[in-house]
Amino acid sequence: MPPRRRPQFTQESIDQQLQQIHLLDQSSSSENLEQLGPIIKQIHANRQQEVYLRTLQALIESKDTEIESICGDNYQEFISSVSTLFSIKSYTTNLREKITTLDASVLQVGKSLVEKKKALLQTKKTAANLDEGIDGLQACLRVLDVVNRVGEMVKEGKYWSALRSLEDIESMPPTSLSTTPLFQHLLSSLPSLRVQIKDAVTASVKQWLLDIRNVSAEIGQLALEAMDMRTRRWRSRREKDLMLKSSRVGSAVEVITYEKTEYNVLDNDQLKVDFKPLYECIHIYTALDSLDEIRRSYQADRKAQSDLIIPEPLPISSLSSITQEIVGYFIVENHVLNTTGSFRSEREVEDLWDALITRLSNAVEDALRNEQDPDTYLKAKEALLGSVMTLESYSYSTGSIQSLILRLFEKYVSILESKFGKRFENVRWPIICAVTFISFGPQIVAQDDFQPMYVEKAAEKDDVLETVWLTRDQREQLEKSSAPMNLPWSQGFYLSCQDVRNLLWFTHSRVSHPHLLQIRNFVQNFYQFIEGVSQHHRNIDDLLSKSLDTILTTYISESIARRAQRTTNLSQLAQIITNLEHFEIACAELERSLTNIRSSQRGGTIRVRAAASFAATRTKALARVTEAMSAKLDDFFGLSEYDWTPKAREDAPSMYLYELVNWLTTVVDSLALKDAYKEEAYRGAVNYIASCFMDFLTGRDYPMINENGIANLLMDVDFLDEELKRAGHAHSAAFTELRSTASVVMSDAVNAYLVASIRQTSYPAVKPKKLQALLEKLTRYGTECRDAPSRERGEKRRKEAEAVGRLFPGENR
Repeated sequence: MPPRRRPQFTQESIDQQLQQIHLLDQSSSSENLEQLGPIIKQIHANRQQEVYLRTLQALIESKDTEIESICGDNYQEFISSVSTLFSIKSYTTNLREKITTLDASVLQVGKSLVEKKKALLQTKKTAANLDEGIDGLQACLRVLDVVNRVGEMVKEGKYWSALRSLEDIESMPPTSLSTTPLFQHLLSSLPSLRVQIKDAVTASVKQWLLDIRNVSAEIGQLALEAMDMRTRRWRSRREKDLMLKSSRVGSAVEVITYEKTEYNVLDNDQLKVDFKPLYECIHIYTALDSLDEIRRSYQADRKAQSDLIIPEPLPISSLSSITQEIVGYFIVENHVLNTTGSFRSEREVEDLWDALITRLSNAVEDALRNEQDPDTYLKAKEALLGSVMTLESYSYSTGSIQSLILRLFEKYVSILESKFGKRFENVRWPIICAVTFISFGPQIVAQDDFQPMYVEKAAEKDDVLETVWLTRDQREQLEKSSAPMNLPWSQGFYLSCQDVRNLLWFTHSRVSHPHLLQIRNFVQNFYQFIEGVSQHHRNIDDLLSKSLDTILTTYISESIARRAQRTTNLSQLAQIITNLEHFEIACAELERSLTNIRSSQRGGTIRVRAAASFAATRTKALARVTEAMSAKLDDFFGLSEYDWTPKAREDAPSMYLYELVNWLTTVVDSLALKDAYKEEAYRGAVNYIASCFMDFLTGRDYPMINENGIANLLMDVDFLDEELKRAGHAHSAAFTELRSTASVVMSDAVNAYLVASIRQTSYPAVKPKKLQALLEKLTRYGTECRDAPSRERGEKRRKEAEAVGRLFPGENR
């Protein structure tokens, strides 16, 4: 490897390096000495120090030579410049001496002027200090005046102005007064002044709340009077315009109409309620960032006031004044809620509402717990209903009060049921007269004579026809008849219908007679209670239906049924049946009437289900007719004096049957009943006669019988059947069993009867047990006879009785 060649340094290379680090660059004002490091490092690394220094020294000598050459060329100009500079220096020295001299003289002259100037400046400084002191005192006086006026404004009730004055003091721009102890003391006293303002405005609101409590009852009274006037005005308009019949107070149509003449109960000629203290208090507390504090205080105060509205126990006589105060209380709350922004929340008002209405409901129910006077319930309802309609117009939810009214309504209805039930059981039946009140006395149903109602004059007839419920055909037929006349029903039916109509509140009715006021009064009082109740219509209608059903079923139908069971007079029973039939018709007409007369805003149909009870009672009364006739028939049968074992057969019927038929046709035909009911009476009587005849043959009262006795009885049966047919009342089917049973014996067809096919086709009405009993009676007669033929027939009958007894044991016996 050949030896590395060392670099050679020349003056040109060194000059170039020095220029790179700006040592020889005249145009550069700084030296880049950082580049010197690498150069020196390279020199040492190559060990060329000596060589480099020699070369550098040669460069320095070359530069010195160059400098000497330049100086030699410009020497004369340099000497000339130096001479000029010395001349200038001389002139400058002289000028300095003159200035020093002049300054000394000026200093001497202005010394006194300076002293005067200092005195003037001191005077001005003193004057400035005096002005500053005066300004400071005036500023203090202004601040003190503001503070003093704050107290006066608080006394005058100008709370917002007082608060603004304190804010003005705090927001004053910085001045010399700001650093004074007096001003700092004033600033430290501002919180206490704010507390004074807060306390004053709070006291103002407390007084306002007391004033509001004192006028709440008056506000409520004015609101209730306005609602009453509004209701009457709308009712009058609704009566004139049939299209508005279904619209109630508070409906959209009525509200639009009412807005044209809206009445402000808080600002009118009689009363003006000023809410300024509350608004000002809210404004002050908002500015003080303490709105939550006054909100809580207001809620607590209003809660305390609401607790004082309802006394314990509640005198029911003061309910009207209490509801007035409640209405006024919540009208104020509604106004505050709608005019104070976020100060009041709906939840807070609802809490007050729920708590107060709950206490009112409990207090009213406790006060009426033992009350039995319906008028008291009506007064309570009127007081509550007025508040409901009024508060509904202020968007309060009145469901709780409506529920309370319905609970009172149920109690009211139960009292009415009891009251009118006693009236139905305890009403005297006076002569019809044009009176407008009910004459009460003992036993309405028990005292009814159940005779056709007699009217003497046409006016009386018209009054009765306007009262009772009839079909159109019945009414037209009776209207054609002229007075005096007997009506189809008794006075009891008329008076019952009259009471029902009064219950229905027929304000247009001219009927005012004593007994019909019963049911009429019930429904009249019923709707008198619910008049104006705007909700729960279906519940009310159902309750009315149930109440009417109770009245009609329990107190009328069942009472009539009991009376019928005690009655033996057939004409009275016939009148009872006629009355019951008209009651059934009245129930259907009553449904229609109820649907037509109830409150116009309600729909649906009211159902009266008492007709089934009247139908059942009518069936019982018809059965009672049969029982009464049966008792009389027993008297005839007591006179029959049948010989059941005669030696020969009779050639004529029994004499008592002539009287029996004559009595039966006379009595039944004379009954004031429909032909269908008369036929039913005939059927019942004939069935009873047939059962008695059958009992003669098969019963235990007569131990034995012979064929002649059976033949005589069959002759009586034929006579009775023919007589009834001649009178137009054929009921031969009643004697079918008797004739069939007797024919088996008389035709000696027992053996044929024992054949199942013959028995089912020829003798379906014959019962084995009764046939056996008849055969046993014939057997006893045969065994009692002394002649052989009779004894043989007796033995034969015994065997036939045993054979019949073995037929289907226990079946159809």
